[in-house]
Amino acid sequence: MSNIIDTLALYMGYPFVRYALVVGILIALCSSLLGVTLVLKRMSFIGDGLSHVAFGAMALGTVLNFTDNMLIILPITTITAVVLLKSSQNAKIKGDAAIAMLSVGALALGYLVLNVFSKSANVSGDVCSTLFGSTSILTLVAFEVKLCIVISIIVIAVFIFFYHKIFAVTFDEDFVKAVGVPANLYNTLIAVIMALIIVLAMNLVGSLLISALIIFPALSAMRIFKSFKGVVICSAVISVFCAVTGILISILASTPVGSTIVCADIIMFLLFSIIGRAKEGV
Repeated sequence: MSNIIDTLALYMGYPFVRYALVVGILIALCSSLLGVTLVLKRMSFIGDGLSHVAFGAMALGTVLNFTDNMLIILPITTITAVVLLKSSQNAKIKGDAAIAMLSVGALALGYLVLNVFSKSANVSGDVCSTLFGSTSILTLVAFEVKLCIVISIIVIAVFIFFYHKIFAVTFDEDFVKAVGVPANLYNTLIAVIMALIIVLAMNLVGSLLISALIIFPALSAMRIFKSFKGVVICSAVISVFCAVTGILISILASTPVGSTIVCADIIMFLLFSIIGRAKEGV
């Protein structure tokens, strides 16, 4: 045990480890706050579609030699989130079908663009890192950390400030519209926040695993807590704990960061499911 503590103390001396922990905690916190709303609104799968759009935007930015891919990933993902939300309400191609088409199409086009136009000598490695977040969280620079902190503060502030409106839209959107509250405006706000979180989370768990980061903490909290506030707080605690645990284990055991965090979330879900069953039995 002392050897593990000594090893962790040694690694904490490296800036990239501290950067990874700070970004991991912030992303986990933001994704857990939004995850509860998405699960209750049955929109959790939209995160998967947007993550693939972000991958396609990243591929485009790489081919166009953008110095910072965030400049193209963020606006494309945000616009797509808003368009997808609007199309799911009144389009001929309804929600789940539109998300499926968008998800597969963006993923395929992104991979095709990287293979045809990329000048990198290791396209497969770059794609693997982007899809599964294998090393990108450990190669962050100070600017990316500062950007993550700013965006995370905005997301948390918006969630706290509009908490009651988000709560109302989550549980009874028709009633909210009936009393004159602009439900579409808050749905758009949720979509924009979701896009921001997905773009940030690409560095943590990769494009393919972002949905797990959003869904599992919320579902775990729902096994025990029944109130919205209780589920949100518990989800945040679970998500942060799993992110920190996953990052530390991946550093010590040299495992992929994203996959390790998701495995920690799965274990917590199983544990909370057992506790919830036992609680119901009592």
